[in-house]
Amino acid sequence: MSGGAVLVTGAAGLVGAEVCARMARQGRRVLAMVHSTPDIRTVDGPLHAARVRVVSGDVTAAGLGLDPTDSLVRQVDTVVHCAATTNFSEPDEVYRRLNIGGTENAVAFAQRASARLVHVSTAYVCGKLDEQAGPGATFGESELDRGQRFNNGYEASKLEAERIVLDAERGGLPVAIVRPGIVCGHSEDGRITDRRNLYLVLKLITEGKLRTLPGRYGATLALAPVDMVADVIAHVVADGITGRTFHAVGRDALSLRDVSDVISEYPCFDINRFVPPAGFDPGELDRRERAYFDRVARDYTDYFVRTVRFDTTATRELLAAHDAALPASGRELLRAIFDDCLRVGFLADGLRSVDEAVASVAAGDAGGRR
Repeated sequence: MSGGAVLVTGAAGLVGAEVCARMARQGRRVLAMVHSTPDIRTVDGPLHAARVRVVSGDVTAAGLGLDPTDSLVRQVDTVVHCAATTNFSEPDEVYRRLNIGGTENAVAFAQRASARLVHVSTAYVCGKLDEQAGPGATFGESELDRGQRFNNGYEASKLEAERIVLDAERGGLPVAIVRPGIVCGHSEDGRITDRRNLYLVLKLITEGKLRTLPGRYGATLALAPVDMVADVIAHVVADGITGRTFHAVGRDALSLRDVSDVISEYPCFDINRFVPPAGFDPGELDRRERAYFDRVARDYTDYFVRTVRFDTTATRELLAAHDAALPASGRELLRAIFDDCLRVGFLADGLRSVDEAVASVAAGDAGGRR
């Protein structure tokens, strides 16, 4: 085992927090870099570990805003770069500054420290691959740019970030890339520390505020339980892997038909309908539903038409070496997610209303950072 320290950017995010916990359990010293949120919270609660030191940093700054004279900073031999904005509707400048510029700074830090870089990307760098390669097209772990178009600036920025990482690899930097799918609750019981993005759409659907959406029932969502994503990253770090890319997605592709069928199992939920995109006119929605569609759902409808499948050969081999396997990510996982949301009151009375949740996203409340 390496005697150096592991720097985790985005340590307060969903994935970063779980990675910090696993690094500590491996006996590694962890420099948990946060920006605006000082607390690191995992699905098991706040992280308090003697081997984890929380430091304030900034991925948009040279040297990641860290003190170069700090003894632990000087001992970093692995950088796990999780920090990014995962919102789909940011201005291009935000993606350029956080996702692309942040990756450039993480690469530069790793190069100066002679450290290895584990870069956390997204499986959706595939973009609209099925648009050109046909329904059900498979996106390989070793593939990146196939001339695909993108649904949003987030996907495009993450592909550009991977290009930066691969350019650095060709220059001699040891790197590995992990591409999560749609990060969601724990594979066993659906627990999660922050319910944003797709969760908010599900909330609007099950509360009857989004009754009609453009989509195809055969479209698939690649769910990625947060514990599995963190396990893959931790194994990559522990095994000293470089030169490989891993699709951290669950075993099963969840279709929109699956989503509708599971929603129908809950008497307290409203059921929406998906209509072919060509026949969907947001102008025909009533005033309230149109507002929810424009403010929230519009950013996610492209994910309701895609049928891309993700190769997981390298990921399955990695997990098998640790006596593990890809977790279920179909109807069973969706039920666990719904049950957890009901338990904490996210899909029922108890927590803030959907209007409050939408308002917090619009105001940028802590949000959208992995």
